[in-house]
Amino acid sequence: MPTLWGGYKLACIEMSLANRTLRELLSETLTYSLCIHIKKGKEVWVVAGMLAQYLESATDSVLVLDSGKPIGVIGGKEIMENLLKNPTSSLFYGTKVKDIMAQNPLIITDDTKYKDLMEQWKKRGRAYAVIANEWGFYSAISAKKILEIGMRCKTNLSISDLPKKSLVTFKKDDTMGSIIKSMFENKTRKILLENSNKYINDRMIIETITEKMSYLKEMDYFLNIPANIIELEEARIILDDLKINEISAMMYDMEHPYVIYKNWTVTPWDICNVLLSESITEYVPQS
Repeated sequence: MPTLWGGYKLACIEMSLANRTLRELLSETLTYSLCIHIKKGKEVWVVAGMLAQYLESATDSVLVLDSGKPIGVIGGKEIMENLLKNPTSSLFYGTKVKDIMAQNPLIITDDTKYKDLMEQWKKRGRAYAVIANEWGFYSAISAKKILEIGMRCKTNLSISDLPKKSLVTFKKDDTMGSIIKSMFENKTRKILLENSNKYINDRMIIETITEKMSYLKEMDYFLNIPANIIELEEARIILDDLKINEISAMMYDMEHPYVIYKNWTVTPWDICNVLLSESITEYVPQS
């Protein structure tokens, strides 16, 4: 018989969540997430403005279309990579989305198992996929979407059971070039200001370029300017060792989820990884 947890019936599952399909885990909301998209021939300044607005909140990438068909994706990674190569306004004006996009977007189905989705995300280095929806287009699946699974799982695992990560930090007078390089070297999108809970990421850099620097039209040597030009944001500091479902629910409600507990930093990607655990077998089904 199903057991009760918080007043809800628990699904009786003999196998781990990792071996379940997305249809089983997200039965009601699998195709509810907005898929931000752009045509391949648009200039990069257009998609940069979209990324500044939507990165981490609505999506982690923008789907690139050719005659209505998905042919690629573009996210903060592509903008950062190309800033290192060409830190001028010509990256944004004159350069087309198709010139810098990543090809072959990950297209999944509702029969895709969670572990297989994660395998592809790790292989590609991008937590983003699309799935055909009932409206004749596509819906996005991102790390933040997976928090919907995390907040319904039943497990005794908590933040302190997550692997500790070495803190990647920067100083106020570090240059934009050194910070972007550090992101790639450490495989992280978020870098903390030393001795604080303030951080910088790709979204903030893109936002600054698009909204305060006129897409570098009047800016020379962008990679040499100090990071103090960026308006930093703060990670949420918590004092309790929350269970996985609790921290998932907290981050799901945050526009830009990033949490610090003691020496642990937690992002949606950490939840994506812990949900692969064979010990997590119970969850509250969507209703």
